[in-house]
Amino acid sequence: MAKAIEQPVPGITVGHALLARSKGAAQSVDKIVHDGDTINIAADGNFGVRFLGVDAPEVSFELPRNPDFPDFPKGFVPIENPAWTTFLTDPFEKGYPDLTLRAALHAYLLTRLGPLAAANHAAHAAPATQALRTMMKLDITEQGLTDETFKIRLAFAHEILDRYGRLLCYVNRDQHEKPRPDPYNERLLAAGHVVPYFIWPNVDPFVRQEGRLFDAVPPPGGARRIAEAGALGRARAAVRRAREGGLGLWDHANPLMLLPFELRFLAQRRAPDRYVLDLSDNARELLHPQSYFRVPNAEDRLYVNAEHAPLFHEKGWSVPPL
Repeated sequence: MAKAIEQPVPGITVGHALLARSKGAAQSVDKIVHDGDTINIAADGNFGVRFLGVDAPEVSFELPRNPDFPDFPKGFVPIENPAWTTFLTDPFEKGYPDLTLRAALHAYLLTRLGPLAAANHAAHAAPATQALRTMMKLDITEQGLTDETFKIRLAFAHEILDRYGRLLCYVNRDQHEKPRPDPYNERLLAAGHVVPYFIWPNVDPFVRQEGRLFDAVPPPGGARRIAEAGALGRARAAVRRAREGGLGLWDHANPLMLLPFELRFLAQRRAPDRYVLDLSDNARELLHPQSYFRVPNAEDRLYVNAEHAPLFHEKGWSVPPL
């Protein structure tokens, strides 16, 4: 499927557009040019949307090259493929591209890996995928609509696009009357189908940051000011209930072994690069990106991109060097 926004090469994001439409017909240039620096356009292609605040088990991903395993398939490979069992049994085996991790993180990951890791991941990915499909189909039916008439509501936070050109959103069915159902993001968290993946400052799509982004940085020791508020507070509470109830990937008998972002950074051979703020206490430091596991519960981890870390340091937070 053609993408309206894409990343043809790393670091370059481009978009594709048409002249604006009215009732399906293209408008003339005279109509779409508003003034000397503004035009109205329509997307040429489909938008990819990445749900904010959540991370679902991977259905497929790219395997790293290893000359000792020349038969590894290329491109996006389903996680149930035997090649993934080989890789996740020991992703530190010689032959893979270098991946430098701290000893503590390396030791922690060894407790999450093994010959069952790939099958476990795939087993949790399928229900998450089906759950979202079911939620959307039920919304279509409940609203008396069809695939052609169903509309989706996107709520944006601070950042609009991710590094791959996907829109970053809270996603829901389009509905003007209240009460509205929870966004799919929160519904999936509540059912235990996804893990939380909160990245500052994208913590509440309904509150626009006024003034400088620096003003949105919580004061040192003030994490709880944002931890219990708005969408972030509701999401954290939903995750706690799901985990305590053993729902979905928190199944007490067969919990998710490897977090989705852990699978990705192992496969991409790229060490974690986001700092972590512990929402469960009143600490005054950001944890090093490779120390995220020191915060035991995923809903208590607020990730901070490296480019935003200087704002926290300026505010008085202790920020370890990368």
